[in-house]
Amino acid sequence: MLISKLVGERTKTAPSDAVIKSHSLMIRAGYIKLVSNGIWSLAMPAKRIAKKIENIIREEMDALEGQECTFPVVMPRELWEESGRYTSIGDEMVRFKDRFGRDMVLGMTHEEAAVQFARDAVNSYQQLPFMIYQIQTKFRDEGRPRGGLIRVREFTMKDAYSFHMTKEDLETYYERAYHAYERIFKRIGMKNFIAVKSDSGMMGGSISHEFMLLTPIGEDTIVICPKCGLSANMEVATSILNDAEKEEALPMEEVFTGAAKEIREVTEYLGDIPAEKTIKAVCYNIRGDSERTVVAFIRGDLEVNEAKLKKVIKADIVPANLNSDELVAGNIGPVGLSGKNIVIVYDNSVKGTVNMVSGANKAEYHLKNVTEGRDFSVSESYDIRKVKAGEKCPVCGGELTVQNGIEIGNIFQLGTKYTTAMGMTVLNAEGKAVNPIMGCYGIGIGRAMASVAEETADEKGLNWPMAIAPWHVYLCVIRPDDEKVKEKAYALYDEMQKRGIEVLMDDRAASAGFKFADCDLMGIPLRLVVSPRAIENDAAEIKIRATGETITCPYEECIDRIKEMIDAAI
Repeated sequence: MLISKLVGERTKTAPSDAVIKSHSLMIRAGYIKLVSNGIWSLAMPAKRIAKKIENIIREEMDALEGQECTFPVVMPRELWEESGRYTSIGDEMVRFKDRFGRDMVLGMTHEEAAVQFARDAVNSYQQLPFMIYQIQTKFRDEGRPRGGLIRVREFTMKDAYSFHMTKEDLETYYERAYHAYERIFKRIGMKNFIAVKSDSGMMGGSISHEFMLLTPIGEDTIVICPKCGLSANMEVATSILNDAEKEEALPMEEVFTGAAKEIREVTEYLGDIPAEKTIKAVCYNIRGDSERTVVAFIRGDLEVNEAKLKKVIKADIVPANLNSDELVAGNIGPVGLSGKNIVIVYDNSVKGTVNMVSGANKAEYHLKNVTEGRDFSVSESYDIRKVKAGEKCPVCGGELTVQNGIEIGNIFQLGTKYTTAMGMTVLNAEGKAVNPIMGCYGIGIGRAMASVAEETADEKGLNWPMAIAPWHVYLCVIRPDDEKVKEKAYALYDEMQKRGIEVLMDDRAASAGFKFADCDLMGIPLRLVVSPRAIENDAAEIKIRATGETITCPYEECIDRIKEMIDAAI
């Protein structure tokens, strides 16, 4: 490819709305172009990277006996009603009517399509296990796209679905898929990634893992124990709280607190008591049921984990609109609280508390010395809190750390959620109809590309690993108007292509410094310079982008040296 013919402008100016380096650099280097909020066009260099990532994924999926298929982007409403997700998924799923007035959806995930495909094709246990996968465009009407290709609305994703007769068979296959994902991320050049336990969310199922690239710019929060290696997404992470000091219960008393409502305001008003000696109420409405209010009681220094709370109440939640006579905003407490439309959930941190401060369920008043078991009773409590750094690991007692990450892939043990809902059955060895057990496995192609860019880029620009780089070599021609230079450059260009080396030749009439800067910005792994001086000295200069190392050799040897470096890196 000649750079003079390459469509896509490179620029020194960073876009004003880019807050992470991969976003900024991929625009500056001419890889991506914004079409609309969260919707991007990929220029040729980005498309070449995407194809290489896809091919690596294909190799690993095929090694798992995967069968590549293609499911439709557009699906009828009825298919999603079978699974129950037509109504349970919110505005992120695009719904529309076709010209015949039929309700349709844009696919944001393809469990329904995969089950519909499989149930019509498979009827016997002898055909299981099997896995089908696709690499397909999807659309999720993301409310807050950001970070270039990190969080988008339209995206390309590899999603795979496996079907099994037994839980044990799924678990064996799940482990194989887990290790295949590790290989995929290593092969595309990621280094600082881990797999963490996660919440299955709208996907359903019992066991799931997310693969995370650890980076400060990540939106996901990960809890890690450096001592034993335990790792989990904040949505499912647990920890051990330090035991409270034993103390004698004092008489409960009602105290005036005026306009103080927040924990910080109340503790200051009452003389700087510690937040861990308070009980706070966090209120939610159940989505679609504004009459009912969920009141989550938790220790005042802790935060409610909404993912955990949703699992406890088995419903989706939204911030509460408090319009009940029983609930006085800022003064809600567990003592005497009741109401037919109030659902009370206690965090484990409230159980056994002594001499706490809580709301008095009365405007401008709180209660002091509230003691659980005497003033109110917790019959059932749950872990509905977010873990904090420094708390104890539930496995080894080590000190937990909290880091940020970008989700780069996920795997789920779905069980029979979809096959049962959609009536997929096969006959087992005894001739009985049973629902197959499913697993699913996803990787976003664009996000994987942007995540590699984020991890490997430096102050000069992008820095693609050899395995997925758009080209292996940037052939930098200095003085292309010089006939000897032009002849040598094209001879090298043609020979490299014959030997399977992917090369981008900079044939523009521009300065060496300008071309070197573009090479660094684009992140091509190797730079080979052809110039009058280099030809005169028969000194081919090969620069390695990742290390900055420069290798000099005779021109007749340079292609062999380049080929060796490429083969060693891939």
